[in-house]
Amino acid sequence: MVEDTHVRAEGIVAERDDAQVPRVSVVIPCLNEAETLQRVVEKAWAGLAAARVAGEVVVADNGSTDGSQEIALGAGARLVRVAQRGYGSALIEGIKAARGEYVVMGDADDTYDFSRIEPFIAALDEGHDLVIGNRFAGGIERGAMPTLNRVLGNPILSGVGRLLFRSPVRDFHCGLRGFRRDAILRLGLATPGMEYASEMVIKASLAGFDITEVPTTLAPGDAGRSPHLRPWRDGWRHLRLLLLYSPRWLFLYPGLALGGVGLAAAIALLPGPITVGRVRFDVDTLLYAVALTLIGYQLVVLAVFARIFGMTQGFLPEDPTLRRVLRLVRLEVGIAAGAALLAGGLAGSVYAVATWSHTSFGTLNYAHELRIVVPSVGLLVLGAQTVVLSFFLSFLGLRDRNAGT
Repeated sequence: MVEDTHVRAEGIVAERDDAQVPRVSVVIPCLNEAETLQRVVEKAWAGLAAARVAGEVVVADNGSTDGSQEIALGAGARLVRVAQRGYGSALIEGIKAARGEYVVMGDADDTYDFSRIEPFIAALDEGHDLVIGNRFAGGIERGAMPTLNRVLGNPILSGVGRLLFRSPVRDFHCGLRGFRRDAILRLGLATPGMEYASEMVIKASLAGFDITEVPTTLAPGDAGRSPHLRPWRDGWRHLRLLLLYSPRWLFLYPGLALGGVGLAAAIALLPGPITVGRVRFDVDTLLYAVALTLIGYQLVVLAVFARIFGMTQGFLPEDPTLRRVLRLVRLEVGIAAGAALLAGGLAGSVYAVATWSHTSFGTLNYAHELRIVVPSVGLLVLGAQTVVLSFFLSFLGLRDRNAGT
């Protein structure tokens, strides 16, 4: 629900003619911010006036009970009532309700200076799709950010984001940012909580948006105000989201590493034990090596499945290379590969039983027999998994094949 008002905040000069379509919408999520909201809205109007653009201020309220809604209307803002709680939920609805070509978003706690949004608008005018504030470049005032967040949390998570998504953003979690409204709406952002900030950068990076940063400042919030941010909980949610949007780093690379190490160790131990210094690696190590190989294989397959699912659901971009590989690796190829692995495992098992029969099925030389049994069991498991996973992979590809007929 959106409520419009013609009330003007005294002393603030900006274009607020409702008959004129605003070029810039300042969207502010709000939950019980009565102490600071008046100042924030007034600064937003001042920022629009300084940039000399027709604009509007939209307050997306999450169900405030402290009079924030009345304050927003009294300061000349449009009010959007958002039933679902959450930072992301408020911004999603606020951006949908905005009328401007550009949107500048920021918090309602007066930690960001909305009177200085002109650089964001200028960067958008230069052709950038998404403009992120960089607090480390602009300045963090004393007491504005916890030391742990400033020294570890934000740098580490931003570094992970740059590594996983090749993003240029060095301050992933700055809440002051500007963007082209239609471009962001196309991304289909959906996370309801604080991780919405990361989702925006992740999806924009994956979609190939032109992203840049501008220096911005961060001021401490009002003393006594209870912060909405929960560092450990929200930090984990940000990291979790980063990993979920990167199947390569979550599944593929760890799978290749584990599988490669396991397979190399298993091959080395097949002929016999290996002694390194005083340490002797024998069939017990072989068992772990085969287990590592199986785990690595499963992780690699999960990476493929996660990528396909992400592409079909629209939250990961298309991967032409993967599509070409999937066209070549049909169900029949997977079944044939699985059958070959099963045959190898079965042959090894038969040989092990035959060797056992030479002792009249009595006591075995376990150091020798396990070198046959353990790899054979590993091949049987890999073969069965390959056949079953090939059917599942074919099931995932039904939509594309039907679309092509």
